[in-house]
Order: sequence, then C-alpha cells, then structure tokens
Amino acid sequence: MLKKEGFSLIELVVVIAILLILAGFFLISLNLLRHKNSLDYSAQEIIKMLRLAQNKTLASEGASSFGVYFESNKLTLFKGTSFNPFDTENQERKLADDVVISQISLANATSSVVFDRLTGTTANSGSVKIELVNDSSQNKDVFIETSGAISLSGSSANDSSRLTDSRHTHVLFNQNTKTAVTLTLFFPDDGFTENIDYQTYLNVAQTEFFWEEDVAVSGVTQKLKIHSHELTDLTTLFCIHRDRRQNTKAVNIFLDGQNLINYTAAGTTTPGSSAWAQSPQIQ
Repeated sequence: MLKKEGFSLIELVVVIAILLILAGFFLISLNLLRHKNSLDYSAQEIIKMLRLAQNKTLASEGASSFGVYFESNKLTLFKGTSFNPFDTENQERKLADDVVISQISLANATSSVVFDRLTGTTANSGSVKIELVNDSSQNKDVFIETSGAISLSGSSANDSSRLTDSRHTHVLFNQNTKTAVTLTLFFPDDGFTENIDYQTYLNVAQTEFFWEEDVAVSGVTQKLKIHSHELTDLTTLFCIHRDRRQNTKAVNIFLDGQNLINYTAAGTTTPGSSAWAQSPQIQ
C-alpha cells in the first residue's frame, strides 16, 4: 500500500504561525522605518524653512528681515521682525502627524528665529527639538547659532566614542557662486598656492560643485575634497573634507579672494575673513 504524502494539520498550523510571526516582525520594522523617515523629513523641513528665511533676509526682499515661528505641530515663515498670525504673506508648513516640536529653547525666551539684514545673523540662537509622538526617545535637535549657522544633531546616535576633528566641515557662503572663477588653497607655512578652476568642477546645471585631489606641498601629499551640499542663486553650502590623519599642513581656502575657512596644521578650524562666510560647522 502506498503511503499518502502531504502536510498534517499540526504542520500546517506551525507553518502558519511562523508566517504570522514573520509578518508581525515585518510590519513592526516597516512602522519603525516610517516613523524614522518622518522624523528625518521634519528635521530637514525645519532646516530648509530657516535657510529660506535667512536667504530672503540676505536678499533684502521687500527691504525686510524674515523669520520662522515655531508651534507644536507647525512652523511659519513670516516677514518682519515679529510674527503676526494674521499676515496674509505667512507661509505655513505642518509637521508629519507622528512628529511634534517638544521643546523650543531660543534666546530672549521667544518662539521665533529672526535673521538680521546684510549679515544673516540672529539674536534668537538656540535649539528646536522634535520627537516622535509615541516615542520621545527618538528625537532630533536643530541648532541655530548667533552667526546664523544652522545644524542638525540627533540624540538617537551615540557620538561619544568618535574622535571629533575637522575632517568633515560645513561652511555656508552667502553669495552666488555659479559664476565663480578660482578656488584657492594657500598653505601659509610653506608659501604654496594651489589654484583650482571653479567652473571645471561645476556641473552643467550649475547646481553642484565637486573637487577632490591630492596636492603635493613641499613634497608632502595633502588629501582634500571640497563639494557643495546646496548651491543656489543666493548661497552655497560647502562641505570640506580634511582628515588630519592625511593632512599635516595649515591651509587657508579662498573663493575669488573671499576667505571661506582656515585650518591649522593640527586641523583646528577658524572662520574665514569674508563677511559672506559663516562660522565652520564640524559634522
């Protein structure tokens, strides 16, 4: 007699149970990813709104300053030195439903960041914290410095063990660089200058700059990379990579004579002398 082949009821139940468990894990992971993306997206929206207000101020649109007003579930771009909720020119943007602004820590006990004309600086330095509605341990802080520099830090990542140096630095340059001519690296201790044709490393659409090379200075190779994160008609956010394990020379960086940033041989950064270059932000 032939033996029937197939699954028993117990085997079917076990298989279904395993599939249900796997599906549950998948849904949980998908949900966590969705919430994380919401948090990341909301943080970037805040940064974009702040930079838009700063750019409008520097462009002197309507001969006015601009600012951003924060509430628990939204932020508003406004014109002027104080927020008027009834101004028809306000630009409001709501956060994702699962994200909330949980803490506003700004100078002068205000809920607004207003930028100064000509300089792009602000008297409302501080930070704005956002977090997930159902999990406050997942949060991010957007920092606004007096210089007008805007940066992001997330508390979910532990950075205490990383050696923080100037290997990855951001510099916001409040000028249109689409027609820039020469990027200059000046090594003061060696009296050596390396001139880089800016347009050669600017893409056709003039939306991205990228240069990376080894530069020989007094017989010692220096490895540097400079590129843009944002490049608009009003500003360029430069990202400079100078790992001190591969660079031993002090260097000053200029764009068409405007000093963007300076490095000591040990990698310590100091702001450039250009009025358009904001303070370096180590990432």
